[in-house]
Amino acid sequence: MIAREAYSYRNDPAVPAFPDEAPIVVYDGVCMLCSGWVKFLLKHDPEVQFVAAQSHLAQALFRHYGLDAEDFETWILLEHGGPHVKAEGMARMLSRWGGGWAVLGWLVTATPRRLRDWLYHRIARNRYRIFGRREACLIPSQEERARFIAWE
Repeated sequence: MIAREAYSYRNDPAVPAFPDEAPIVVYDGVCMLCSGWVKFLLKHDPEVQFVAAQSHLAQALFRHYGLDAEDFETWILLEHGGPHVKAEGMARMLSRWGGGWAVLGWLVTATPRRLRDWLYHRIARNRYRIFGRREACLIPSQEERARFIAWE
């Protein structure tokens, strides 16, 4: 991943403008595991917004940060203008909720980076085989659509 300054995508002509005041999760829209995570977040974190990795906006963000825009082996938590990927992003997301969730986030962070990245990578590489794959991206309900940016 390419390290960049916060909000650097705002100056990248390849990245369309989008509302970025709230945390944004860029997820693989056809992955059943990822879609399940989105449904969980819709119920438990009213601030988070979502962008499917298959959208033009997400593709531009993946390229901006030097991530593979074809084979989504990570999701992105875009928070305060900066990306957090893989297990680090997951830990940051869990820590937002406090209590037992924050402890779980701390445990993820306390796990040696090499081990947590290995585990994350193993799950990501096999997620379709283990959890399944949708034919099309998750379609949000009418009331959920306001939380999806660039829903296509």
